[in-house]
Amino acid sequence: MLVSDAVPADADAIPPSEEPAAPAPAPAAARAPKPAVPRWAKWPDEKLLDVRMCDLGVTIEGSVLEKRLAELTEELAGRGIMFRPHFWLSDEWFTPDGVPGIAIPFYLAHPRLARLEQEQMLEVEGGTRSWCMRILRHEVGHAIDNAYMLRRRRRRQALFGSSSVPYPEFYTPKPYSRSFVLHIDNWYAQSHPDEDFAETFAVWVNPRSDWRRRYHDWPALKKLEYMDELMREISAQPPLVDNRTLVDPLRRIRRTLRQHYKKKAEHYGFDYPDFYDRDLRRLFPMPADGTRSVRASRFINRIRKDVRRTVAAWTGVYQYTIDQVIEEMAERSDELQLRFTAGAEDRTKSDFIVVLTVQTMNYLHSGRHRVAL
Repeated sequence: MLVSDAVPADADAIPPSEEPAAPAPAPAAARAPKPAVPRWAKWPDEKLLDVRMCDLGVTIEGSVLEKRLAELTEELAGRGIMFRPHFWLSDEWFTPDGVPGIAIPFYLAHPRLARLEQEQMLEVEGGTRSWCMRILRHEVGHAIDNAYMLRRRRRRQALFGSSSVPYPEFYTPKPYSRSFVLHIDNWYAQSHPDEDFAETFAVWVNPRSDWRRRYHDWPALKKLEYMDELMREISAQPPLVDNRTLVDPLRRIRRTLRQHYKKKAEHYGFDYPDFYDRDLRRLFPMPADGTRSVRASRFINRIRKDVRRTVAAWTGVYQYTIDQVIEEMAERSDELQLRFTAGAEDRTKSDFIVVLTVQTMNYLHSGRHRVAL
């Protein structure tokens, strides 16, 4: 759900004089007291979904994001980089084109909003420490690219490609390519030259990546070595672009949460491969006369959560997309009037995971797989 970072800098942008970006984390003793609990924090989802995003009133300050940004600052300092991006809350993760700053999704600023995100999208992108740090490192790659106008450099263009290449709505990854680093899921470095650059930076800046050993026989090592050389060159230099523009800040987004999630669900609910009747009939053969059985769809829905997580972990496909596939399988099982025989839970669950995973991976390798940006 990491969105395309090529967001025009003038898209509902706020100049720095109108709304300040989040400052660098202050020492603990100087921090302001924790903000009061929002009135919507205990509301049920249906009521919360009708709140406008601009009325949420959440901030980076006082949230778990402060700790994450402090850790990021330490990592940059550890690499000797003086550049520091600015941050603000918006509807998604993104770094606007030409802006040395990073938008962070609003739901990470409050646990109640994170729970709503989980309920609506079945996962919280950046919801754990490690996941959040991976995305932050990636976005800093974009921000430092903007701050020092690195995309203009000829060697950068030769290694990563031209930034002028239009961002695709979808991309088709090659899972076993060694020309790209592996950092964010879905082989994200393959989606666009700028994403390749940001992913390479993220691997380089991570103090625990051990990138020389990890990529020692990969063509991607040339990119990492160039990144190391480039960052050493600019580490102590002031940025060429130092504006504090905010693009689509949360306080300016007048959509309700319900409208936001409707749009988001439509974006990630793209086409998926068909599951043939043959697969379902093999999973759920006709039970013998007198054998106790239940509707196959009932069994599918019972194992739905575990299966979805397992297949997502192995394939890198979004849980939301996999859940739609499971829903289609359950509906088709009802149309075929398939039954699940009691007593075969473990075997059928294992077979179901295998079918779902194999079909997904076949789709990935067929060249028809498209990942939404």
